[in-house]
Amino acid sequence: MVLGHEAAGVVEAVGAGVRSVSPGDHVVSVAMAPCGRCYFCVRGEQTICIEARTFMTGLFPDGSAALRRNGETVYRGLGVGGFSQYSLTTEAGVVKIDVDVPLDLATVVGCAVQTGVGAVLNAAKVEVGATVLVMGLGGIGISVVQGARIAGASKIIASDPLAARREAALHFGATDVIDPAQTDVIGACYTATNGIGVDYAFDAAGHHKLVEAGLFATRYGGTTVMVGAPAADQNLTLSPAVLAVVAEKKILGTLYGTGNPARTIPMLMSLWRRGALDLESMVSFRRPLDEINDGLDDVRAGRGIRTIVDLR
Repeated sequence: MVLGHEAAGVVEAVGAGVRSVSPGDHVVSVAMAPCGRCYFCVRGEQTICIEARTFMTGLFPDGSAALRRNGETVYRGLGVGGFSQYSLTTEAGVVKIDVDVPLDLATVVGCAVQTGVGAVLNAAKVEVGATVLVMGLGGIGISVVQGARIAGASKIIASDPLAARREAALHFGATDVIDPAQTDVIGACYTATNGIGVDYAFDAAGHHKLVEAGLFATRYGGTTVMVGAPAADQNLTLSPAVLAVVAEKKILGTLYGTGNPARTIPMLMSLWRRGALDLESMVSFRRPLDEINDGLDDVRAGRGIRTIVDLR
């Protein structure tokens, strides 16, 4: 399998029926490219396109493969396969961007930024003045922080056990940071909101305990947003379950920023041009392909926010 689901590059060639991009265009890759025809795509809900789920297998929706080696199928991570010099995808698998946008910055928009900012603006629709808790401050969590700042949240509480990530969150717009190993996150949220609880809690790490914490940290009528994907063997426990009824608390799932990448990506690039979205600080390291294992070590150690693998 060729991994790498965040990618940006230059169009080399197109098929006869392609209309939205041409050779020489600069593009951002779209993981799980939508079909544009199903019930959900017609409703503008491309991130939950039925056919797009087939890209999870590394194949096209018809079961064909983009790559083969020595007669064997080579699968592509989420339908992108970005750790390569060339990638074959569908027309909906790329979104055109302006040629003056640095490709390394455009790369992080492909998933982390789109997922995090989209969770705030497209899925939760956070209002001006809202109070927000963000749990987990990797690339997606930091993007949630940025989304909350862009939305005009009055208080953004960011929680992560790594000091460097908490410091980064302050740079990107968090108003308060918490070390969950030292401080009760739920209690801190009530203290920061005069005993009310936060309006929105985002689990950006993908762990059921964080979702449960979000449910108790939010106010009556508040929303807990599942941005990260918990492991398949994790279950949510809400005790007492009646809390969801009497307190009208909500759990909201969001995938890939919710909505339509063909609209979300241009929106994000516009925010960047206006200085509202900081992409430059998202890129912590740039490495050639032969240093990719060092980049993975950075991820495992929690160093930096995003590492770019440069294949030029």
